[in-house]
Amino acid sequence: MNYEHLVAKAQELVTLYGFKIIAALAILFLGWIASKLIRSIIRKLLTKMNVDSMLISFSSSITYVAFLAFFVIAALGQLGIQTTSFIAVIGAAGLAVGMALQGSLANFAAGVLMIIFKPFRTGNYIECAGTAGTVEEIGIFTMKLKSPDNREIIVPNGKILSDNIINYSAKEMRRVDIVARVSYKDDIDKVRKVLTKILESDNRILKDPVPTIGVLKLGDSSVDFVVRPWVKTADYWNVYFALQENIKKRFDAEGITIPFPQQDLHIDNVCDNDQNRTKYLQESDVK
Repeated sequence: MNYEHLVAKAQELVTLYGFKIIAALAILFLGWIASKLIRSIIRKLLTKMNVDSMLISFSSSITYVAFLAFFVIAALGQLGIQTTSFIAVIGAAGLAVGMALQGSLANFAAGVLMIIFKPFRTGNYIECAGTAGTVEEIGIFTMKLKSPDNREIIVPNGKILSDNIINYSAKEMRRVDIVARVSYKDDIDKVRKVLTKILESDNRILKDPVPTIGVLKLGDSSVDFVVRPWVKTADYWNVYFALQENIKKRFDAEGITIPFPQQDLHIDNVCDNDQNRTKYLQESDVK
């Protein structure tokens, strides 16, 4: 009787839970295939968008795990297991992890936005978050810059996106701004002609837009000329340094003076002041 009772009970359990077990296994199997398929689709989409390879790997892995967890919970529900508690535990754990990794998640979100909207690219020279350098790598949480003196600078993505970004490499042309100071005794028309010849002698300076040469201001000890030619972005610093040197050489050759900062000091009533000082000292000695 006991054996027959056990067989009957087993048949009852198989009849009751067999379909549910098969359905749960089917959900797990189909969910596993679907998760892999979705991961593959996301990889292909992000690759076509030229997204960073690190972000592609991270995003596809997160998506795969999320969908697989969803199908596992669905399979447990098919077996009659109450999944509400599992969802609550997962939600609480996710909230705790989110609070603990708040800064990291902000950096991750900023990295995703930078990769999508592309305010700069690898190889651009930018200024951001209080520093500047050439972009070497845009990561998930941080970005690597190379300073002009070959230092590696790692900046959190959140700081970059929350601050102003100056991209010096974004445009094909840049304007070189130089101030040339001359003495008040020099002929400003002659100075203008000399500066014009200096610009015309450099083939790297573009003809269009036309360079600007003009009197910027009348300073305390000099007449300040502004020199603003346009160049290709790649030639900016070479032209900048060359112009500074050429201006000095041509000014020396043309007899144009580059004045030192100076001030005139006028002293009036020297004798009266000396007499008053002597009188004051005598009165002090008497007291």
